[in-house]
Formats: sequence, C-alpha cells, structure tokens
Amino acid sequence: MNTKKSFPYHWVIVACCFMMIFTVLGFASSPRKLYMAVVPQALGIDYGPYSLNDSCRYIATAIMNLFFGTLILRVGPRKMIAAGFASLIGALLLYSFAETLPLIYLAGVLLGIGMTFTGTTMTSYAVNIWCKKNKGAITGLVLCANGLGGAMAVQMLAPMINAGGFSYRNAYRLSALVLAVVGVLVVCFFRNAPKDAELPGVGKKKARAGTWEGIGFQQAIRKPYFYIAAVCIFLTGMVLQSIVGSDANHMTHAGLDKAYIAAAMSIHSLALAACKFLTGVIYDRKGLKKTMLICDAAALVTLLLLIGVNNSALGRAMAVGYAAISAAAMPLETIMLPLITADMFGQKSYAQMLGIISAVNTAGYAFGPPLTNFIFDAIGTYIPVLWAYVALMAAVTVGFMYAIAASHRDRGQTAAAA
Repeated sequence: MNTKKSFPYHWVIVACCFMMIFTVLGFASSPRKLYMAVVPQALGIDYGPYSLNDSCRYIATAIMNLFFGTLILRVGPRKMIAAGFASLIGALLLYSFAETLPLIYLAGVLLGIGMTFTGTTMTSYAVNIWCKKNKGAITGLVLCANGLGGAMAVQMLAPMINAGGFSYRNAYRLSALVLAVVGVLVVCFFRNAPKDAELPGVGKKKARAGTWEGIGFQQAIRKPYFYIAAVCIFLTGMVLQSIVGSDANHMTHAGLDKAYIAAAMSIHSLALAACKFLTGVIYDRKGLKKTMLICDAAALVTLLLLIGVNNSALGRAMAVGYAAISAAAMPLETIMLPLITADMFGQKSYAQMLGIISAVNTAGYAFGPPLTNFIFDAIGTYIPVLWAYVALMAAVTVGFMYAIAASHRDRGQTAAAA
C-alpha cells in the first residue's frame, strides 16, 4: 500500500503570490506619493496633468479586468503573470526615461496592465484554485504583503527619490531590477492549477468538496443581485479611495501639523496588514454577511471620525482613531472582492465574475478622488462631501445585505434542485 504523500505545492503558490504582492504593490505602487512630490517639479510639469497618470493606470486596470476571465481560460495564469511582470518592468523603465506627458501616460497604462496580471485579482484567483480550506485567511495573509513590501520599498527608494533633480530615475530603475528578479522566480515556480482540478469557469468537473460549484457566467449576469452588488462595489471603491486621497489634506486644513499626520498614517499602515488577515479569518468562521457588516460599519465610523478631526484634544484623538479603524474598512476593496465573488457566484463563473467585480471596483477608484477634490476646490472643505459619503455608505450596507441574502436564497434553491 502506497502511503507516500505528495508535496503540498499549494504553499509554493501561496509563497509566489505573497512575493508578487510584496514586490508589485510594494515597489511599483506604494511609493507613488513620493514620486508625485518630486517628478513634476523635476520635469517642469503641473501637478494636475501629471496626476492623470493615475487615471491612465486605473482605466487600463479596469479594462483589462473585464477580459481577465477570458484570458485565464485561453492562456492560463502563468503566462499572464509573465506578461504582467514584463509590462511592469517596461512601465518603470519608461517612467525613468520619460520627460513628456504622453510617455508618462503610456507608462501608466503599462502599469495598470501589469497590476491586473500580477496584483490582487491574480493572487486571489490563484489562492481560490489552489487552496481547499481557509481561503479567506490565506488570501488575507497574501495581501498583508502589500503593507510589508511598501514599508521596505519606501525605506529603500525614499533617499533616491528625495535627493533632488533627476535622482528619482534611479529609484525607478532599482524597482525594475527588483521586479525582474522576483518575476523570474515566480514564473519558474508557478503552476496554473493542481493536477486534479480544472480552471474555474471551464465547468468540466465538479467543484472540489467544500466549495460551491456555483452558476454559469451567462446565468450570473442575469441575476438582479449581481447588479446591486456591482453598484455597491463601485460606490465602495469610490468612497474609500476618496477618503485615502483626501485624508491628509483634510487633516492639514483642520489644523493638524504634518508630523502628527504622518504618525497617524503610520498607525494606519501597521493596522492595515493585521486587518486584512483578520478579515479573512472572520470570513472563514462567520461567513460573508457578518464580515461585510463589520467592514461596512468600520467604513461608516471611519467617515464620522474623519469629519470630527480638528486641532482640539478630542479632534486629534479622532485622527488617531480614524487611522486605526479605517484599516478595518479597506479590506472592502481588496480581500473582500474575491470572497464576494466565490460566495455569491461560486466556482463555475469565478474567473469571469472576479474580473468584472475588480473592474467595477477600479472604476470607482478612477471616479471618486477627482470628484471629491473638485468639490473641495469649489467650496474649500471636505465636510459636506464626507457627510454625503456617510449616507452613501449606509445605503451601500443595506444594498449589500439584500444582495447577499438574495444570492444565498438562490444558492439554496440551486442546491435543492441538483
């Protein structure tokens, strides 16, 4: 009798995903605020036109996410990851040489494509197909690498970026080198799927024990709760990215000094890694509905605390509270997206639905911050728009609860009919 156990290769895949998030989001995304402070001045470009670089990135990411499921089924994740690293390296090198806005915008497009193939969407997909148990906790563990990689990248790159002149170009080139080394290692060790599994969406085999086979893509997009969830995801991305893009400026106008704001933001960074992992653990134990309620409640409290920030003792305490509790809301735009997809729609259409949900979320990123800052430019304060976002998030919470309940009813009926 053969009792030899096969090597648990899913942990190699988890390690590959961790390294992707660590380097891709850490070195290619996290330092963008540092570059924003020096690149426009070095090139003699206004901040407004330069900031459209982020819009190019998010639009490219949203568009590519729409085709994510189709590409997964046609070429497989490993080739997509290789193309993603190549796109990111090209973007960073182009940033290092670019002196005009068209080239900077092109680099932003390449960055967005690379992020789609190597970032949250891809790693969430890989965890879903490779890991049989504790998918929430493992996804949270992988996404913790974002904060860790960002902390290391900032320490390594900040001296070069802040040295003045065109020294920031060396930071881009070092980042490209780091991604090249990690990219080669990841592509060498990554595998498309376990030998006993089909890629989600193919529908040739039943889903593994403990997972829900789900409904087909064409059936899923006809469900009313899909559109309710999509609107809620768009609005959530819009609100959360608006908060992230305006919190420091709001605190500055509220009278807080930059050192205090920086200290509060460091608390946020430390709490964020822990909250992503804990969110995954809560999902594994309590399910989607309770996890969403916790995250949505954190988003509402986050907005209320940010509104209350001022230079009084209570207002400064609210700034610290905001930094800590906002970390519990941010999983709504990262780890919760694959969990929503798997829970509401199952394995049969997972790849296609994850791509669409990620695209909708990213579209919220592109829309929210410009709208919020346009209102600030017009009236000189963020307070009215923050109150509007409180009402919006309350409505989103109700909408999500309805969509989840409807999907679970549909899931029960599907199981009963099988």
